[in-house]
Amino acid sequence: MDSTLWVAVITGGTAVLASWVTGRGTARAAHIQVEASSRTQQRDRVRESRRAVYVDVIQRAHETAELYFQVKGVLAATDDQMTQRIGQLRGELRVAFDPLRRCIRLAVLEGPTSVAEAAEALGTSVVAANRALHPLERSDQGAQVVYELAEAEFYRWLEKFTTAAREALASFE
Repeated sequence: MDSTLWVAVITGGTAVLASWVTGRGTARAAHIQVEASSRTQQRDRVRESRRAVYVDVIQRAHETAELYFQVKGVLAATDDQMTQRIGQLRGELRVAFDPLRRCIRLAVLEGPTSVAEAAEALGTSVVAANRALHPLERSDQGAQVVYELAEAEFYRWLEKFTTAAREALASFE
């Protein structure tokens, strides 16, 4: 064989080997890019899902807060008016509680732990504030103070939930 043939065989083999190496590198890069894109999309879906749940909790909690605000206005009324209006507000709060509780359960499910714990405590604070209305309706001694403390606890936990939700969503950025 002459040297021209050897050069052609070596050149051809080198070209085939270079093509194979390039193909493997390109396939590996494409695979890495697909995985990265998939992780980014999954992270974005989780973030948006959590955001929607957190917004629902906050929205429902603010609806409840509006009813608590109305209770404060009622406390200045005469005894008969106060008793009747607090009874009405208790009913409205019972109706508002179910959607809020559902949203809280979803927030607990979505997590993370800091948000779940704040959501559970928010739910507990709503129950306590709602229960404090019954003695208030009966004009029990000290009922107003107990209600105001329970309401303040609700607002404290709403703020903690909002902060935990904001921090959890910021961790996705």
